[in-house]
Amino acid sequence: MYCDPRNKAYKNGKTFEDCKVEARKKTQFLSEEIKTKNEISWNHILEVAEHDEIVYKLTLKYLREKGYDIGNYLSPKVINSKSK
Repeated sequence: MYCDPRNKAYKNGKTFEDCKVEARKKTQFLSEEIKTKNEISWNHILEVAEHDEIVYKLTLKYLREKGYDIGNYLSPKVINSKSK
């Protein structure tokens, strides 16, 4: 018997697939918030991700894929690129 890395349990026993699904849902929610406010902080994303690092990083990745400017360590915020 061997350990399958695809079934590794992350925070609260979630699989990576569970984390991806959760991050997609949070991305949809945050996308609406960004449209309203034009920007949100990385700290806010971390709070929405309930301090789950995998979900947090995936959420940032998915926001970037949707065309948002996710900033960098000098400017830790996500901006609605269309509002620039």
